[in-house]
Amino acid sequence: MMKKTKWLHRWSMVSVLTLALVACGTDENGGEQQAPDNSGDEPTSEERVLTDGMGNEVTISGTPENVLGTYLEDHLVALDVLPVAQWSVHGGDSIQQYLQGDLEGIPLIPHDLPFEAVSGYNPDLILVDSPALVEGGKYEQYAKIAPTFVIGEEENNDWREELLTVGEVLNKKEEAEQVLADYNTKAEEAKVQLQDSIGEQSAAAVWLINSSFFIVNENLSSGAVMYGDLGLTAPAVVQEISAADTANWSAISLEKLVELDADHLFLINSDGDGADSAIQDNLWKSIPAVQNGNVYEFEQGTAWLYQGAIANGQIIDYILESLVE
Repeated sequence: MMKKTKWLHRWSMVSVLTLALVACGTDENGGEQQAPDNSGDEPTSEERVLTDGMGNEVTISGTPENVLGTYLEDHLVALDVLPVAQWSVHGGDSIQQYLQGDLEGIPLIPHDLPFEAVSGYNPDLILVDSPALVEGGKYEQYAKIAPTFVIGEEENNDWREELLTVGEVLNKKEEAEQVLADYNTKAEEAKVQLQDSIGEQSAAAVWLINSSFFIVNENLSSGAVMYGDLGLTAPAVVQEISAADTANWSAISLEKLVELDADHLFLINSDGDGADSAIQDNLWKSIPAVQNGNVYEFEQGTAWLYQGAIANGQIIDYILESLVE
């Protein structure tokens, strides 16, 4: 199962898709790579030496313009930085749909960052969101292309720390602090609204994919938003599974879901509602929140499966729209 890392959450998504790698010099759709024009920001000549999560000393000149930071796009967009390419799986079958209002038109790069594809985008900074992605000598390959900064495991497990780290690397420390402050204010205001609207009522989030259900951890991913930032009550089943598993999303059987004593249920549905969908099963229909009509359904492309100031801000909006009259 997935461990307590955003990287392993990403690989859990990848495991249900067929992977396709691109040829050198083309994006995953077969077209020529066209990086965004970030020349409007005047770079400085200042050189900074930063130590990354693997202990590498990375020299960064001024404010990088052509940044590659796959699966860190939430932080980049929040800091008004358009990457030269964006994370994808299987030629774009899986991308971060919730960010496409900002990333539409940004070319795709495979999730595993093939050396030739990375080189083709000519980045002046490569941000890697987990040491696992540079195993097997890949760090040395990337470092030949551009300064390469690897996010440490501790920061990778805490989106706030990761945002601040990315801000420091990009020479946007103050901007990152402001993004975080704005998010915290939004969460605090939403918490008050929810308390006034539903009080101590409980809620849970369940993801349906390939006819299997997963329930969000009380302390991770969108669970950290629901229970940590917004103060929603975690049902006993969520507490039980979270105590036994450190995955962002843990597998749960329909039989166990029947025991879910949640007043409200958020369903991230990757399978649709056809005749063969698991949500047509009688066991699903016997879940108390389902019987009471308190299920709020969302598509996979929404922000529920991601983390960051933008994703979490959108999750807050979803929860308020669902629960506050």
